[in-house]
Amino acid sequence: MVDTTRITGAAKELGGKIQGAVGDLTGSNKNSVEGRAREVQGTAENLYGQAKDAVRDAADRVSDAAHDVGGRVRDAVDDFADSDGRAIKDRARQAQAAAGDTYERAERSVRNAGRDAYDYAEDAYENGGDYLRQGGREVTHQVAEHPIAALLVAGLLGYGIGLLIHGRD
Repeated sequence: MVDTTRITGAAKELGGKIQGAVGDLTGSNKNSVEGRAREVQGTAENLYGQAKDAVRDAADRVSDAAHDVGGRVRDAVDDFADSDGRAIKDRARQAQAAAGDTYERAERSVRNAGRDAYDYAEDAYENGGDYLRQGGREVTHQVAEHPIAALLVAGLLGYGIGLLIHGRD
């Protein structure tokens, strides 16, 4: 199952690309910067959703494998216990209980690791959004404070990118 964060992230990324392109075409520096910021935010959301999906899938695979092993052990113990009497059945039950405990501990560990990874990714996403907004505000402030310098920097960047793309023939 795809995490909804991936879908909204991809949508924001696409919207940001479009807004940035429209800003570039119309000469609107504000739309261009906001579009690029929105694109980065969408990319971050998409990556965050991918991380959540990966952790969830890994936890499910480990849980399924542990459950499968536990079932096989139980079946083997039952088969063995049916053939050789009461003492063997008692030991088999003890082994079965130990296998069940091990399975439960492993499942808890995987779930906790998944939860920790989820929390870490969520914190990274939130901090990334804060830094992005702060950077956007700072760029907007600097452009408003020094419009001529911002125009000069944008022109130099455009010239430099043009040289990189087309070469110096």
